[in-house]
Amino acid sequence: MLTGAGISAESGIRTFRDSDGLWHDHRIEDVATPEGWQRNPGLVLEFYNQRRRELHKAQPNAAHIALARAEETFDVRIITQNIDDLHERAGSTKVLHLHGELKKARSTADPSLIYDIEGTELNLGDRCELGSQLRPHIVWFGEDVPAMPLAAQIVQTADVFAVVGSSLVVYPAAALVQYVPPTAPIFVVDPKDVSVPTWREVIFIKEKASVGVPKMLEAMRDFFTEDKRKGE
Repeated sequence: MLTGAGISAESGIRTFRDSDGLWHDHRIEDVATPEGWQRNPGLVLEFYNQRRRELHKAQPNAAHIALARAEETFDVRIITQNIDDLHERAGSTKVLHLHGELKKARSTADPSLIYDIEGTELNLGDRCELGSQLRPHIVWFGEDVPAMPLAAQIVQTADVFAVVGSSLVVYPAAALVQYVPPTAPIFVVDPKDVSVPTWREVIFIKEKASVGVPKMLEAMRDFFTEDKRKGE
């Protein structure tokens, strides 16, 4: 399952691409690129400090909770483009963050040194054990996505694949649908039109996530029940 900004929007987490989103207030080049970090690390740190303050006030919504409870029935593997921790706070236990995690920092000298951020602030002068400045543990535009190979492996084993709250315009994450097995149905939950780059039939549920995810899970239960009957 791939989740995007739309699933967290109902929790008060602003998306980046909507008309009132974060890119309306900030230039991508300034706060979400290695070049922006080199030019003005203080601005970048404050941008993500603000995001952490927002996240501190946010709570998982019905969609996050429904996916967590679905683990009682399904083997749910969540691949998320989101940097928040709302899936984990809702109770999901198998979450892979493609674009990093807002509540973590990493060393600028050794990317393998990753630390939990206590509270909401990461500031100039906060250093790793090697003495180098800590940066947000975020995959910025122009950087590789280290988790992509593992994400592709997970998708290749799916019995059902779902896209919830993602516009499928950001690559390489959008390419994950190309790894879905031919026999696996694809569900898309989003109130907006989403272009799925696949030749197969896709089941669209044009609802916001809190409404659409429970509907999707019910449809999945029906699918597996029918599939089981066919096998008997």
